[in-house]
Amino acid sequence: MNLYVGNLSYDMTDADLQQVFEEYGTVNKVNIIMDRDSGRSKGFGFVEMENSEDGEKAVQELDGQEVKGRNLKVNQARPREERPRRQSW
Repeated sequence: MNLYVGNLSYDMTDADLQQVFEEYGTVNKVNIIMDRDSGRSKGFGFVEMENSEDGEKAVQELDGQEVKGRNLKVNQARPREERPRRQSW
């Protein structure tokens, strides 16, 4: 199950996020989205849980919970929409 995690602290690492979600089950993959230009976190990411039950439990328990001074926004990730690449002139 793929989860969207928003309102992350900008100093949170993939390892930090994995540790938070491992309390609810096996985590297959963690990806905090980084800004291409600055290299800083964009404040959101994705966590892939091994099974749906663990993912649902994580959503129920972690949505709104404070982690590193920020209240997380956690829900099931929607499929990525294909968008045309932006032109850089």
